[in-house]
Amino acid sequence: MMAASIPNRLTLDAVRRLPVGDVMGLPSEHLALLQADAREALEAAKRTADWVEGAIALRYQQRAVAARAVAGKDTGTVRFVDGTVEVTADLPKKVEWNQPQLATLAEQIRAGGEDPGEYVEVSFRVSERAYAAWPERIRSAFEPARTVRTGKPTYRLAILSDIELRDSPHTGVPAALVRNG
Repeated sequence: MMAASIPNRLTLDAVRRLPVGDVMGLPSEHLALLQADAREALEAAKRTADWVEGAIALRYQQRAVAARAVAGKDTGTVRFVDGTVEVTADLPKKVEWNQPQLATLAEQIRAGGEDPGEYVEVSFRVSERAYAAWPERIRSAFEPARTVRTGKPTYRLAILSDIELRDSPHTGVPAALVRNG
């Protein structure tokens, strides 16, 4: 391999400590190899992070589901404590609207003498906040055009100090009884 044949080749660790001007002055072959090494290290770090995130998700998924059930929600953020670690579990909601159905509804609204612009945006997107505030008769008409999916769940772990642990509302609380985020 080419890397073995270049004498005095800097490692990524060594190059981190050099001023950018010195790195800029390296031979182009060294820069090419450093770039390849950096990309490979980045990919390896990403694979490791994905592996660790997957393990965390497997460990806390059921507790997060239970916490959301107690909170009466299918998505969103919940928090709970595991030992000295506060776990913040977020499951984002992704709402999609069926465009042909929304176009039909907009025409029905217009035919009924109302302005469809009060209910839908020009691109036929519906604000989730607005949808939740609508009267039931309007929501039920739009329901067939609405699909709710979830995004990728995320978990953030924070090690609590003794004082934070003592004062945490989650300490000693069963997993099912958690504070909502």
